[in-house]
Amino acid sequence: MTMTPRTVTSPKKFVIGTDLLSQLPDYVKDFGTNAFIICDEFILSRVEQEAVSAIEKTDNLTATAEKFQYECTQKEVDRNVALVKETYANVIVGVGGGKTLDTAKAVAYQQKLPVILYPTIASTDAPCTALSVIYTEDGEFDHYLFLPQNPDAVIADTDILAGAPTRFFAAGVGDALATYFEARACYACDGVNLVLKKPSRTGLGLARLCYDVLSENVAAAMDALKNKVTTPALEQTIEATIYLSGVGAESGGLAAAHAVNNGMSAVPDLHKAQHGEKVVFGLLTQLVLENAPKEEIDNVVRIIKVAGLPLTLEDMGLQNFVESEWRKVAAIACDKDDTMGNMVKAVSEADVYNAMVAANNMAHRYKAQDEG
Repeated sequence: MTMTPRTVTSPKKFVIGTDLLSQLPDYVKDFGTNAFIICDEFILSRVEQEAVSAIEKTDNLTATAEKFQYECTQKEVDRNVALVKETYANVIVGVGGGKTLDTAKAVAYQQKLPVILYPTIASTDAPCTALSVIYTEDGEFDHYLFLPQNPDAVIADTDILAGAPTRFFAAGVGDALATYFEARACYACDGVNLVLKKPSRTGLGLARLCYDVLSENVAAAMDALKNKVTTPALEQTIEATIYLSGVGAESGGLAAAHAVNNGMSAVPDLHKAQHGEKVVFGLLTQLVLENAPKEEIDNVVRIIKVAGLPLTLEDMGLQNFVESEWRKVAAIACDKDDTMGNMVKAVSEADVYNAMVAANNMAHRYKAQDEG
């Protein structure tokens, strides 16, 4: 019988610091000579002034910047592929939010070219993963594009990331906060990670480091973010939300927190909630399912509050708790193809429903402590 191997998967390079956009030539020359840059509209002029200008001043390097057309669709991927062919580019660069970066990854994959990513918001760990989410022209989910490898380089420019809206940054904290607890569950049950292999001890270790870094730095990081300045605490928190969370989740695996997040797509009131905000509630549900120690829950809630994340479902936008909707959430979360199977003990749809109700009551209790 063939045994499933354990894995550690990550970008070839992860770089974090300030003023890194103007240093793009240093990273491009490691992979190619002619860069095709796909970037969000809001940062296009800055990319042209700082990155393209720097490249054109460098011997044997050229670059073209193209505005991303708002949605990661197959049509948008194909449009950029055609432009890459026209310009004879040999390295792809993505500068922007998750959909822009996913498009850059998909284009690079189709053309078998290296890809360098500059995230502009730290709302998820998507920049580091070997995955693109493709949508329809109407903005609905279409399919996952599983990639054979992670990005060649992920460049986290803290000057750019510190300027992003606080809510997006907080959502990244929420997504990263669940990393350790999900990887811990997946490792304990010898489950399956995000590349469909067994979780590794390294993946679990990076997930634990992600949690430790958040625990130590989140308060000081939020202080810096409020004033749009970069500090060591902010830099370490970005390292956790983008790199440690991404590699920890991909190599360590997911469990109940993300499964519940996926199920919450069935609740219309929560359609405007950020991914990381929903993952936080999924994490609280997982901790209830595990009957986690009070001290552990106390620290998780502390981080949620300090980051300014919604604590209760009502904080997230829920108007009315409709039992049938939340039974459906539990059913989706327990789908055989989702990650609920990575829990140490098998859980039923009823278990998940009951845990979600209890988790929201618990969240209200913690919230009342501040108001009391």
